[in-house]
Amino acid sequence: MKVKEIIRILDARILCGDDQLDYTVEMAFASDLMSDVLTQSNDHVLLITGLANMQTIRTAEMSDINCIVFARNKKATPEMIELAKESDIVLMECRYSLFKTCGLLYQAGVKPIF
Repeated sequence: MKVKEIIRILDARILCGDDQLDYTVEMAFASDLMSDVLTQSNDHVLLITGLANMQTIRTAEMSDINCIVFARNKKATPEMIELAKESDIVLMECRYSLFKTCGLLYQAGVKPIF
């Protein structure tokens, strides 16, 4: 699924990476626990989280995750956005709960990692 489709499905706001709207996400992983995120090793993964801090961006960078959705109306700071830009990570915010965000994307065809 392309980033532009994720934006439409979640009525999300893109914060950075608007030059990557055609980037394809194949699977999604939802977690607020960054140690769990570090255990995954798949390509083209979307991270869905409510943990909006610098550690989330750094963890995504270390895990080669290029796309993050902040659920529960969590807001990224300017510092987080700048780091994501430097790392070519797409950042989005949506108002839905983690559960609803995952459900909408699953229903639209995004596969879970496990």
